[in-house]
Amino acid sequence: MAEKVEKKVKAAEPAAEAAPKKGGKKAAKPVEAPAEETAQAKKGGAKGKKAAVEEKPKDEIKYIVRIANADLDGTSTVQYALTGIHGIGIRCSKILSRKAEVDPNAIMGYLPPEQVERLKNVVENFEANIPLWMLNRRRDVYTGEDKHLTGIDLTMGIKEDINLMKKMRSYKGLRHERGQKVRGQRTKSTGRTGAIVGVVRKKEAAKK
Repeated sequence: MAEKVEKKVKAAEPAAEAAPKKGGKKAAKPVEAPAEETAQAKKGGAKGKKAAVEEKPKDEIKYIVRIANADLDGTSTVQYALTGIHGIGIRCSKILSRKAEVDPNAIMGYLPPEQVERLKNVVENFEANIPLWMLNRRRDVYTGEDKHLTGIDLTMGIKEDINLMKKMRSYKGLRHERGQKVRGQRTKSTGRTGAIVGVVRKKEAAKK
């Protein structure tokens, strides 16, 4: 019996020695203070980055740019924004932007005030910056000058020309008066106006 008790005691001693080792490993795991510190440091770094980003001045875009009494789209490029002026096409806008020393592919809303002023001056002096053959009012009827009309001046000029043709009783003026096609298009199958008339069948004669 005594031998059995000694064996049990000897068997318990290694288990007791192993227990502190396991406990030691468990005690080693909770040491997570450096990880928390690093997490706090990361949070602090992220806050610092956000603060740095907020400190940088953001470029404010102008959604509407006013040139030649027209509201131009500030989100589009210069060469396409200038086409918002009635009487200026894509080819003229490219020439005007280059004459004003402005990048045609730059966004209109981000342009500094100096470049916008240069564009205004170039548009106002249109005839001096565009070739003669690109003007839309060559040899004006009333003045004989070569001009380029834009905006409301262009719409009013077109109306005055149509009224002049009507007063002259020219062929085009008469066609304008009657609301018919002016440039020689066919009228049998297209351009019909007025009341819709369907197929009219003759009434059957009364049976005798």
